[in-house]
Amino acid sequence: MLTDKFGRHITYLRLAVVDRCNLRCTYCMPEKGLDWIKQDDLMTDAEMLRICSVFTDLGVDKIRITGGEPFVRKNCIDLIEKLSHLNGLTDLSITTNGLLTEQYIPQLKEFGIKSVNLSLDTLDKERFFKITRRNSFDKVMKTLESLLKHRIKVKINTVVMENQNTEDIIPLVQLTKDLPVDVRFIEEMPFNGNNDAEIALKWNHPQIYSYIKDYFPEIQKTEDPKSSTSYSYKIPGFLGDIGIIAAYTRSFCGDCNRIRITPSGILRTCLYEGGGVNLKDNIRSGMSDEALKNIIINSIHHKPKDGWEAEQLSLTASSIHQSMATIGG
Repeated sequence: MLTDKFGRHITYLRLAVVDRCNLRCTYCMPEKGLDWIKQDDLMTDAEMLRICSVFTDLGVDKIRITGGEPFVRKNCIDLIEKLSHLNGLTDLSITTNGLLTEQYIPQLKEFGIKSVNLSLDTLDKERFFKITRRNSFDKVMKTLESLLKHRIKVKINTVVMENQNTEDIIPLVQLTKDLPVDVRFIEEMPFNGNNDAEIALKWNHPQIYSYIKDYFPEIQKTEDPKSSTSYSYKIPGFLGDIGIIAAYTRSFCGDCNRIRITPSGILRTCLYEGGGVNLKDNIRSGMSDEALKNIIINSIHHKPKDGWEAEQLSLTASSIHQSMATIGG
């Protein structure tokens, strides 16, 4: 089993299959997009399968497919099917914005996908356009409807942004009254692709919770799953649950069990880490699986204590303000 120097067992891999996205969310990337990774620098399906197989051999039993937007990658559904057959993998899940997802939901169900994280920052069509710079709200809602119809667990991820979507907090909470969905409110992070971006965070975990409690004083704290990034809450009588993810204030790192692979094959042991080991390049140089395992074990051993330490250890300030799309958001 993979274990870091703080005794944390690493069992969860977030695999970013592409950096490209069909939205231009203000908190993720500039309006004109990014300098996309060249095709030759992206991992191939075979390279991703090999890397994931090495990780499952080392005890990783959960993989989440992320991006960018995963389904922008050509034939992503075929990759998902192949990953679903990995020995030792007990949980394969996906994070998506929902624009291209609906057509694949029956196949996802067939492949054993039990949970999908759906990015949705507002229930208002006009605000959706302002945040994402795309007029695609109806597609996302159709995906949500279809996921629930196929009885796939849905977690809605909402980034809370001052002066942009705070008026959506309560409507999204109310969504959990009659639908079996988890709505998770996420602190905004400095990963929008602008190196000069700074966040004066007002809407942190305590502020979000206080705001919800003013409307729903009966809200109750529930037990947080082991290694969860989300602080869990429940309103009695509601079908769904509520979570708050302290992604910027980083108060959940002590029990972290996660690592990331970027679309270009770089192993990052923390979201806030700069640099990392390029597993794809090592594969292309002819490295054996055993040598890959040794590199991974060594990298995991040096995993930072928390996101604050990782940020301080980063070599350049620009690594802190990368787009989330390039690091598996």
